[in-house]
Amino acid sequence: MLTAEQNRLLTSIVPGTPMGDYLRHYWHPIAGAADLAGDPIKPIRLFGEDLVLYRNRTGGYGLVERRCAHRGADLAYGFVEDDGIRCSYHGWCFDARGKCLEQPFEQTVLPTSRYREKVGLKAYPVREKAGLLFAFLGAGDPPQLPDWEPFSRGNGFVQVVTADVPCNWLQCQENSIDPVHFEWMHSNWSSRMRGEDGAFGPAHVKLGFQEFDYGLIYKRIRDDTDESDPLWTIGRALLWPNGFFLGNHFEWRVPVDDENTLSVSWIYAAVPENRRPYVQPQIPSWKSPIADPETGRWITSHVINQDIVAWVGQGRIADRTRENLGQSDKGIVMMRNRLFSELKAMAAGERPKGLILDGEPNERVPLPVANRLSLGAAADSSRFILHAGQPAAVRDQCTEAMGFEMDISGVV
Repeated sequence: MLTAEQNRLLTSIVPGTPMGDYLRHYWHPIAGAADLAGDPIKPIRLFGEDLVLYRNRTGGYGLVERRCAHRGADLAYGFVEDDGIRCSYHGWCFDARGKCLEQPFEQTVLPTSRYREKVGLKAYPVREKAGLLFAFLGAGDPPQLPDWEPFSRGNGFVQVVTADVPCNWLQCQENSIDPVHFEWMHSNWSSRMRGEDGAFGPAHVKLGFQEFDYGLIYKRIRDDTDESDPLWTIGRALLWPNGFFLGNHFEWRVPVDDENTLSVSWIYAAVPENRRPYVQPQIPSWKSPIADPETGRWITSHVINQDIVAWVGQGRIADRTRENLGQSDKGIVMMRNRLFSELKAMAAGERPKGLILDGEPNERVPLPVANRLSLGAAADSSRFILHAGQPAAVRDQCTEAMGFEMDISGVV
């Protein structure tokens, strides 16, 4: 159980808060690159700031504050140029560093004026990797953008899926170090929703938790496995500070503000041997719905949608003063304690956990892989089980890559 003050310390991420400042030491995925293929400007809210993400006409990316520095017009309705974004109100143009490049009327009537050098926008660097756009919202020079090994895997179909989740980032991330929820939320609950009334599925009998360079690892044994099982000998990784890696897909929980989170998934599915070599022409990106538009109830048919039900069910910000933790929560306690120690270390000027700084190895960085089961599409499973709402166009692309018809009916 945490005190109200401790809970606020871990959950408040708006500008100027200790946790917000801490999380800004890291790169965060904020969109799929394909999201800007049609409309090159995307309004986005991150860490309590209203911003616009854009792709200029030469293929570069920018992330700047949403209100123009002139009179506060909305740059989400601006337009892109070769080297920046231009406000549609009076034509002021800004580059990806927030520098004002042009003030058309000012420069017409005062050709020698240097006024544009005195104004600018708050701006953050953006980089593309593996179909994702990552942003660094911290101060100073950013660390290296991690080049995780799965990003370099070939012969697979990749898709990026986002979802808008109406709750705080921490209760989403705590899910990443909670193996027992798989037994109940994804196995037993799914079975009951299918109308099956028999015995429950395999039960957890042993858990283990440990740290590694880039996060925490959980290990588990169920009553149908033993200590030779890869989920015990290797385990799965909570990727520090707000990611989760399950062997063939990543999940990140990116803070929008104190009461909202952007869920970002990067999902790899190996194509069958008879479809290789395969080179994916473009990595699609799409948004998954989390509620039924007719009933308003949360969608429960897919794995991450089921997780979201648990996250939002705790309220916008979980009240951890009312918890009653048990043996299954040792990983939760471990993660929280590490966050508290990280905040103290940051205040003392120490290096945050898991950063890859300049000069350190950053090529195909390995992560724990207990198995390479493709959750989404594989030769032995044509059902996309992770997110509801896969668009027909993405399903068709996957069908073509895999060589079999995709079933998007879900897990229930």
